[in-house]
Amino acid sequence: MHRLPSGPHKLPAEPTLGEVARVLRKAGLRPTRQRVALAHLLFAGGDRHVTAETLHEEALAQKVPVSLATVYNTLHQFTAAGLLREVAIEGAKAYFDTNTSNHYHFFCEHSGQLMDIETGAIRIEGLPEAPEGTAISRVDVLVRIVDKR
Repeated sequence: MHRLPSGPHKLPAEPTLGEVARVLRKAGLRPTRQRVALAHLLFAGGDRHVTAETLHEEALAQKVPVSLATVYNTLHQFTAAGLLREVAIEGAKAYFDTNTSNHYHFFCEHSGQLMDIETGAIRIEGLPEAPEGTAISRVDVLVRIVDKR
């Protein structure tokens, strides 16, 4: 699985639109104006978690003319290409993580904020054998938290 900011798809801290377009091509995606603009918004600031709605709001604030449906489609295309990791919360609620490495999350039920859990803070033991002809690709852990009252 590829991760946009590192490995073969490395981008500098403040990538140009041309650098973003190059990375999209390497990931097998045609660098349309909207894809390049959305990828630049997503990856220019380092690792983070977004929803389609929050990315759509950011795009409109930056004068990127894009529909919410296009944002959803683009996020799913980036996920299929290995540039993002989708974290499903409750049925239809999904966050998209720019950090595609194998890691776990806290989810604050009050604020709706998704946060990475420090690497090494959780140890998974005793996984079952995968059914014949399959292999475990990853283990997702979501730890739900609430504000103390």
